[in-house]
Amino acid sequence: MRALQITAPGAAQLVDVPEPPNLKADEVLLKVALIGMCGTDLSTFRGANAMAAYPSIPGHEVAATVVEGASDLTPGTRVTVSPYTHCGTCASCRRGRFNACQHNQTLGVQRDGAMTEYIAIPRDRIHTANLTLKELCLVEPLTVGAHAVARGRVTKNDTVAVLGCGGIGLGAIAASAFRGARTIAIDMDDRKLDIAQKAGASHLINTGSQDLHERLVEMTGDGPDVVIEAIGLSSTFRAAVEEVAFTGRVVYIGYAKEPVSYETRLFVQKELDILGSRNALPEDFLEVIRMLEAGDFPVEDAISAIVTPENAAHMLEAWSTNPGRYTKIMVRFDK
Repeated sequence: MRALQITAPGAAQLVDVPEPPNLKADEVLLKVALIGMCGTDLSTFRGANAMAAYPSIPGHEVAATVVEGASDLTPGTRVTVSPYTHCGTCASCRRGRFNACQHNQTLGVQRDGAMTEYIAIPRDRIHTANLTLKELCLVEPLTVGAHAVARGRVTKNDTVAVLGCGGIGLGAIAASAFRGARTIAIDMDDRKLDIAQKAGASHLINTGSQDLHERLVEMTGDGPDVVIEAIGLSSTFRAAVEEVAFTGRVVYIGYAKEPVSYETRLFVQKELDILGSRNALPEDFLEVIRMLEAGDFPVEDAISAIVTPENAAHMLEAWSTNPGRYTKIMVRFDK
């Protein structure tokens, strides 16, 4: 069967790989329809992902149909997939926070992924929903932002500022708005801000032309109750702590690429809750599915391109050359 393989930093090609072997008792064979490209895939292609080995098959944002293997799933049923594993014994797992398992193996990151024609997945990692294939392919990336919103304990009484309107930031914006929060989207790209507004942001700040602090003071007075960082820059890591209200919550999804120097007195003086957010839990998948079923996300606007497997390697090259041009790229395997 066909699969996209990243063979070395800067090199990818379509290859033939064996079909999944005989199914285990708990596995379901899926025919992949659409598979999203993630920022992690781009990092692997660029040679900047320390968790990846080569050659590697990327892909963990899955929309597929059931082929066989589960008595409760009719062949042809459309599904999406939770791409994580958990050991069940580490400190995170013992606390029920399986998303942060110390030994997690994510599809397409620490192990070969789903950018193939067929894949075998454990039944308990499969989610069904009354959604289109495009919507199903967006579920997993949106759950990462939704989990950050859950970590920030966002309610309808909060004002939430989200730094970054890429795919993960859009998930945080949409999930905050879905909970009824007043949501501020922050980016330097007017196109991304326009999509963020359609996803539920009630206010927009373009930091390329507007002063972040002044605009947040105008909008909130005391600062946002919650700031979610979805960019991964030292400057935005600091801005989250500087701009959040006293006794507010800061949630970090992005990885800063270099050490971050803080004015740590703000941690204490503001008595902040500073939280990390990693992957997603089953309840985050269910919340995003409900949101998409309600029609509260601009699906078509969020998808920048859908390409064939034959063009996927070229798409990775184009994305690497101009990452700001694309929000979500999908590869279609079902034709």
